[in-house]
Amino acid sequence: MPDNTVQKADLRRELLACRQAIDAEVRRSRDQVIAGRVIAWWKQDRPSCLGIYMPLRAEPDLRDAYAELNALGAKFALPIVTAKNAPLTFIAWAPGDTLTKDDFGVPVPVSGEVVRPEALLIPCVGFDANRYRLGYGGGFYDRTLAEDPRPLAVGIAYACQRTRFEADPYDVPMDRMITD
Repeated sequence: MPDNTVQKADLRRELLACRQAIDAEVRRSRDQVIAGRVIAWWKQDRPSCLGIYMPLRAEPDLRDAYAELNALGAKFALPIVTAKNAPLTFIAWAPGDTLTKDDFGVPVPVSGEVVRPEALLIPCVGFDANRYRLGYGGGFYDRTLAEDPRPLAVGIAYACQRTRFEADPYDVPMDRMITD
């Protein structure tokens, strides 16, 4: 039986290189499309608190959408890693609040209240036809989505990141995928 961990590691490298190779102007255009779809989804579902992310490693940049959603009354939280094998903790955040970088280089709030978002925007390295997400391999979102109550999981990716892979038993499909 092939080692799924090795296959996923190779696939991650390929998908990350592909994403990184997207031309900057093309990326901005795709980000605007994704942002528009996120805003439309939020207006329809209106989660009380939305877990978001700050873009890293050429992930779709939704910061303009965050500003627009903030003006519409959206409440946000950013994830922080508290322990290696633990679910993510979310800290309330609003555009303009001070951020610092954690040990992984991820922007996180300097301070704020711990909250439980009703929905999460989750960046994907890849995703499949069944909405399973391929992440960076740390399992933080998998553990977060295993908690009860489970937040709504909205995967965010460029359409070119759709691929095929074997989901592991602990993988949780996204409730929705938003792409360009």
